[in-house]
Amino acid sequence: MAVQIGAKPDSGFDDPLGMLKDCHRRIERFVQLLCRVVELAADRALTAEERDTVKAALRYFREGGVRHNADEEESLFPRMRAACGDAAMRDLDALEGEHALAGELHTKVDELYCKWIATGTLHQAEQLQLLTTTAKLKRLYTKHIQVEETTVLPQAAQILDRAELAAAGAEFKARRQ
Repeated sequence: MAVQIGAKPDSGFDDPLGMLKDCHRRIERFVQLLCRVVELAADRALTAEERDTVKAALRYFREGGVRHNADEEESLFPRMRAACGDAAMRDLDALEGEHALAGELHTKVDELYCKWIATGTLHQAEQLQLLTTTAKLKRLYTKHIQVEETTVLPQAAQILDRAELAAAGAEFKARRQ
């Protein structure tokens, strides 16, 4: 990704909670792009730039999005459950359910965009389905990220010690190798 002068650099594996927040910004940006393209390109073939944008966003969710969910579900959430037991369970269970729902929505978005790219067109009903599905994704992520950033990540920062966070960061790193 391009470096923007004055922008905060992405967090490293030594700051796994910061990494999750950085990933949230990418999720928001890529969902916004998926929403915007379907809004702008309805009833026509995608331009080369739109196809490239969509392909990059779809690839991000297939790869980075899957790793992000694993970072939370396999590294962060189990440590939080162990540290505070039932107090964290409800929020974490709900977030995991939202990960599953987002996965289903992404499957449909991926299918429809890939068809649009391959054939150059979508039927009106398919365009409407893509428009509504990307809007659902945007609403889901807006709420989901707010809960994570206002409740879960601050709670993790309070209850997990440096060693637990370092272990989570090491697991994040291992997922990317």
